[in-house]
Amino acid sequence: MSVFEYLGVLLSVILGLGLTHILSGVSKTIHARETMKIYWVHLLWALSVVIYIVVIWWGMFWWSSQESWTFYEFLLLIIYAVFLFMSASLLFPWDMPKDLDLEEHFYKTRPWFFSVMTLTWLLDIPETMLKAQGNLRDVPSLYFFFVAVQLSILVACLVTDNRTWHKIAAVIWPTFIFGFLSVTTLAKIAT
Repeated sequence: MSVFEYLGVLLSVILGLGLTHILSGVSKTIHARETMKIYWVHLLWALSVVIYIVVIWWGMFWWSSQESWTFYEFLLLIIYAVFLFMSASLLFPWDMPKDLDLEEHFYKTRPWFFSVMTLTWLLDIPETMLKAQGNLRDVPSLYFFFVAVQLSILVACLVTDNRTWHKIAAVIWPTFIFGFLSVTTLAKIAT
């Protein structure tokens, strides 16, 4: 088993647990829809984190051609996956009561969620730079602009509880991610 295969198993478990938690939360929300107060902003952030995890999971394929590994590269990718998992786990409580108010929950956990998401995006920068230094992948055009916008949105969400802003940010975030993906070579990763 190569180092990447060994690491890939652990990354897959961590990221898979994050996806499982969100999908389980959405499923429980559907089942309790009669008694639970659903909040579309919360659900849109849940969808955004699912997209984020899937994109990062897919992007981990670039590391498959790396032959020599340092402990710090290994640790960076594990920490990155852990922060993605934490982002996912903060969206839905582990024991969801059937009368949960998702709007109240979202704003109650908002500082934690956006702090972890901000740290996660900050980890994306060295991860992307390491791929470029190892000739695994060029830094995508507009990458730094994209990261600056994403971090600005996250920090604004972290420091304000203005519900109008959060509605706007919940729509901008996935739209911006899909726009960025459409102008990068992400779709060509497997070729």
